[in-house]
Amino acid sequence: MVNSTLVATIYVNPVTGNDNYSGSRQKPYKSISRALATKKTPMIIQLSPGTYNAANGEIFPLVIPAGVIVVGNEATKGKNIAIAGSGNYNSRLFGRQNVTLLLLGNAELIGVTVTNNNVKGSGVWVESTSPTLADNTFIQCGREGVFVCGKAKPVITDNLFVKNANAGLVITGYGKGEILRNVLENSPLGMVMSDFAAPLIAENKLSANQVAVVVSRNSRPVLRHNLITHNSQGGLFVNGKAIPDLGNSQDSAGNVFRHNQDFDIQNATSNRLLSAGNQLSQALIKGLVETVAVTVDKTNKTAINGSFTDIGGHWATDFIEALVSMGLVSGFPDGTFRPEAPLTRAQYAAAIAKTFPLPATNPNRNFTDIKPGFWAAEAIAKASSMGFISGFPDGSFRPGQNLTKIQAIVSLVSGLQLSGGNINVLFTYGDRAQIPSYATNAVAIATQKMLIANYPDTSQLEPLRDIKRGELAALIYQALVAEGKQQPIISPYIVKPEQVEIPSFKDLVGHWAEPFIRALVSMNLTRGFADGTYQPDKPMNRAQYAALIAVAFNPPPKRKAPDFTDVPKPFWAYSAIQTAARGGFVGGFRDGTFRPQDYVQRLQVIVSLVNGLGLPSAHPDVLLRYSDRSQIPAYAQTAVATGTVQKIIVNFPNPKLLQPSQIATRAEVAAMVYQALVATGRSRAINSPYIVSLVAIDQ
Repeated sequence: MVNSTLVATIYVNPVTGNDNYSGSRQKPYKSISRALATKKTPMIIQLSPGTYNAANGEIFPLVIPAGVIVVGNEATKGKNIAIAGSGNYNSRLFGRQNVTLLLLGNAELIGVTVTNNNVKGSGVWVESTSPTLADNTFIQCGREGVFVCGKAKPVITDNLFVKNANAGLVITGYGKGEILRNVLENSPLGMVMSDFAAPLIAENKLSANQVAVVVSRNSRPVLRHNLITHNSQGGLFVNGKAIPDLGNSQDSAGNVFRHNQDFDIQNATSNRLLSAGNQLSQALIKGLVETVAVTVDKTNKTAINGSFTDIGGHWATDFIEALVSMGLVSGFPDGTFRPEAPLTRAQYAAAIAKTFPLPATNPNRNFTDIKPGFWAAEAIAKASSMGFISGFPDGSFRPGQNLTKIQAIVSLVSGLQLSGGNINVLFTYGDRAQIPSYATNAVAIATQKMLIANYPDTSQLEPLRDIKRGELAALIYQALVAEGKQQPIISPYIVKPEQVEIPSFKDLVGHWAEPFIRALVSMNLTRGFADGTYQPDKPMNRAQYAALIAVAFNPPPKRKAPDFTDVPKPFWAYSAIQTAARGGFVGGFRDGTFRPQDYVQRLQVIVSLVNGLGLPSAHPDVLLRYSDRSQIPAYAQTAVATGTVQKIIVNFPNPKLLQPSQIATRAEVAAMVYQALVATGRSRAINSPYIVSLVAIDQ
């Protein structure tokens, strides 16, 4: 993910991890507390889905030191990555507090869900530090989601604050910082500013609270472009000696107050407030509030944060601004950079020609569609002569055609003449099957050199789609790092090949189930044999199946499991069998045995996964699509229909042929267990023609 010579990446998984493991991707720790105990800085702690609580080994409050980034999933704002718990923290300013996380220095918290159920609990405590909190969810905290105090200067962007018992966000003391693009809902108070707090509050949405914003004592926050709507009492309440900045005649504030019950703005102070450029109802203004006209300067377009108006909080901001500071890239006349926009081959050539002034290695070529007066003609000729980019067989360059991600990667590897890739690193990518054969070596090299940044999931390369301007900035900057021309930027999205080699099973290459097995191996859920084989076509017995179920799903107990007469406690799979049985995945026989050495049938695997996961039932009409449906016993028909609808069933070589009574191979079990993980949202989908889908078997 990041440059391994400078930044350690520690992996944590509360479901499959163990605090006695190494903390690698294959062997993650179980708890964040164990990762923090390594005391490595700088460090990235990468969290997998699950609940991080005291029951799983967490010691609260979790103290995140300077230089440490805790990362879950930004794209979902931490859905299913829950940090829940609390512990006592002795604040220098406020005495004993009940806190889930304490952020020190420039620590970062990204893409997690935080809950503190204590009646006086704070989700995150920030005291005189400057951390970053981005794309998180703060929900059902006993007091507030985030408390900021002292001389803190946090950056709090793109978070969701919902259903907190007192307030979403509180800033006191001399707190400043930037509060950007957050959503604050369903709490008594959305935001509270007190003492001498003076943060920038911009582009937030505050709705369905009792009061959206409270500004008290001597605080002086700056409010710009916020949407304050549908709050049951009111929008902005000001008391004490507070004076919020709501714009002036030269600076339109742009806040929108809409559908608030009792007031849009209530000024309970003796000071007259100025409101400039805000949308509000005059009938819902209480106290001394003066509305003033605004002088609009259409030429003055400045960013809220950074060089451009649209990159604040974007994952590639640091890369973009670094290249801008070197004069290598630029934005648009309207003050934007457009980091999510695609770019053309001509734009790419212009960036390359400016960034890498290398000697020519190819003869000059006159492209048929590049006229001498074309704006990028010189840059295209230069990039082509240096070996970064070429034309098409018909002699054209096609300057207006969008560049794909794989084309950019191959271009940089070729132009910089990079080498040294290990093809095994491609197993880092869950979608590696989409990498064209001509590009596999280049992607391996780029991965080994840490050129590639994948947002939001480092395991998804997405090689065939158009590359975005922000992505290209990261790719070019990392190429400069690989060339020793720039210092690394810490980012959780730079792909780092694992230090532990992914086993290269000699009997798995080209096997139909290879992607499923590789995925489970990378998650440390299955393994091969000492002779370097996986033996995918060998049958799997009931003990082996229970062991896979226990580690893959770690099911909570649903029922009491018997002590099977043929599974003594010293038996290697005793605990796994008990776990799988209590979780409802497996059962015994009427004679009290489990028969651990018996092989599992395909039908047994399907029924086990559907029942164990408690998936919603599907109508048996689905079974009409199987050519051997007459072989499905009546008791299993609903389960098979459900497994079909959920895309759990994998049939090789014919998707229409279920073969329910056939003994399941290790490959078949691995494939269906992985599909069950996909069905429950725990893993990403794999493309395979053997996954049974309603569309595929109808054709």
